Amino acid sequence: MIEFSDVTLTYPDGSNRVTAVNQVSLTAVAGTVTCITGPSGSGKSSLLALGATLIQPDSGRILINGTDAGGLSTKDASALRREQVGIVFQQANLLPSLTALEQLTVMNELGTQGARARRPAAGRRATEILATVGLADQAHKRPHQLSGGQRQRINIARALMNRPSILLVDEPTSSLDQERGSQIIDIVLDLTASEGTSTLLVTHDTSHFARMERVVEMMDGRLVDTHARAARSAKSDET
Repeated sequence: MIEFSDVTLTYPDGSNRVTAVNQVSLTAVAGTVTCITGPSGSGKSSLLALGATLIQPDSGRILINGTDAGGLSTKDASALRREQVGIVFQQANLLPSLTALEQLTVMNELGTQGARARRPAAGRRATEILATVGLADQAHKRPHQLSGGQRQRINIARALMNRPSILLVDEPTSSLDQERGSQIIDIVLDLTASEGTSTLLVTHDTSHFARMERVVEMMDGRLVDTHARAARSAKSDET
């Protein structure tokens, strides 16, 4: 679970400071997707960066499975991020020289001891998660051989490679058409349920809102509206 409690973040702007996140309190529980929407500059991506421990708040608390992430050293924040937080960036940012499978297995090699001993298990996990996102037959292709939607699927699979409990997803459909965007949202929803992650997803696309368990709106750094959803149950009832 990830919990923001009265969190504020400011940035320097000349001799003044600009408030990017203003006293936000928000909780995402395991197995659910909380959608964050709002206009550009409203603080959505800043909130995700806080949750990813990439920056620290001016005030307030960010609890990740009970750990106060805002008070960690750089080293400890990096370890927490590596072990418990998966990040899906807006652009896939895949390494051009690596195959789809290698984009995932390389996550085993980053910053921890015992990587060699874990390689067989990492290979199995990578193969499994690629199949889950529908790319088992693309495992040995490099990014230039894949479509935008396929690259975004790898982006999601890579974020889940180390079995994080928190998944942060920033505008995953912004460069995709409606059909492929909808497929990406389906994958995020399905993997959130199957992997049990607490997922925060930023999007401007209102067409996806009905499928989210919860939608919150940000404006000028504040949460201004919150809607609880039971989309999947409602959808099942309709059918």
